[in-house]
Amino acid sequence: MDLAQIIQTVTLYAIPVLLAITLHEAAHGYVAKHYGDPTAYLLGRVTLNPAKHIDPLGTIAMPLLLYFATAGNFLFGYAKPVPVNFGRLRNPKRDMIWVALAGPGANFVQAVAWTLGLYLLLALGVDERFWLDMCRAGVSVNLVMFAFNLFPLPPLDGGRILVGLLPWRQASWLARVEPWGFFIVMALVISGIVGALWLRPLMGLTGALIDLLLTPLRLLLF
Repeated sequence: MDLAQIIQTVTLYAIPVLLAITLHEAAHGYVAKHYGDPTAYLLGRVTLNPAKHIDPLGTIAMPLLLYFATAGNFLFGYAKPVPVNFGRLRNPKRDMIWVALAGPGANFVQAVAWTLGLYLLLALGVDERFWLDMCRAGVSVNLVMFAFNLFPLPPLDGGRILVGLLPWRQASWLARVEPWGFFIVMALVISGIVGALWLRPLMGLTGALIDLLLTPLRLLLF
């Protein structure tokens, strides 16, 4: 793989990835504090400092290793999870939904913001490919994080949302899966099931929704 191409890819994705991870995790901590659990806040995790959320293995080593091993065809990583003591939430079962939803919600908002940035650059006649590609990378990264984290299996955010929505008996059964959930999800990712049946369809729908929301602005600018 060409070294210049690798450096260019890393440079393009560095800012979008750091923002996507940082705002995702900080949003979890902020909403948890709002609903009564200050654990993440007291540990300094409700912050926009990326260093507080980066996991050396999951955020740096694993994505780089997978990128080189698969020639850029498969990429996966994770940040340091924000600690949430659900028992300290004022209404644990209900508030869990909002805490879990906050992370993907932050990624959705960022996908919208990067799309807006792309529209504005194009409308202003900016033809510098680096900035245009960075905006596209920002949209892509945040759509991936939004869709992947909503997969309905703990410990992913979608699994915790589902636990909060289900009746107690079913929620208790699903919550027991959490210790093995990461390994189950990884097996489904490697097999291609998550990508084909969940990730790509949800990313497509979300991208279409963003385009629909921004249609008035696009018509105004172009």
